[in-house]
Amino acid sequence: MLRSQAAQFPVVSDALAPQAGVPARIAQALAMSVVAALCAQIEVPLPFTPVPLTGQTAAVLFAGALLGSRWGAASMALYLLEGSAGLPVFAGGGAGFLHLAGPTGGYLLSFPLAAWATGRLAERGWGRSFWSAALMMLLGSVILFSVGLLGLARFVPADRLLALGLWPFVPGDLVKIGLSASALPLGWRLIGRRR
Repeated sequence: MLRSQAAQFPVVSDALAPQAGVPARIAQALAMSVVAALCAQIEVPLPFTPVPLTGQTAAVLFAGALLGSRWGAASMALYLLEGSAGLPVFAGGGAGFLHLAGPTGGYLLSFPLAAWATGRLAERGWGRSFWSAALMMLLGSVILFSVGLLGLARFVPADRLLALGLWPFVPGDLVKIGLSASALPLGWRLIGRRR
């Protein structure tokens, strides 16, 4: 098994494929990067901010919950490499390295870290109940917003930073957290019935 020595609990990918080797884990990471790319196309532009509402943050947090810290982070690093290399995987079909240096760059750059943190918590057994999954996803979202706001601060006035980069997204993120926190424990129950 490719989990870290300190991990006490399997993550979803470990439970579904406990004997998976490196090639299978790479395939899982690649698949998760594709999921993030597809979720990025679920986009609602907001006229008052350069940051759109997207579905990709849910994919980022699920990457860690499903693949664990290392492979979840690797999947999101792969996603960033794909977009930087010119594949149209960013929100609205965006591509190119300049997206990482633009107003949404901080959010994008936070993806591997948020996936790693969510995965680390999943490796500690979080995500098997609604409340632990919700808290795990909330902590991942705090990382996304913290790094995202640092990047956005270069482009918007300080007195408008939270109004443009945080508050409009809180309701949508709470919905995504609620849906994720419902789906993850359900997935664990289904895995348990398979055995």
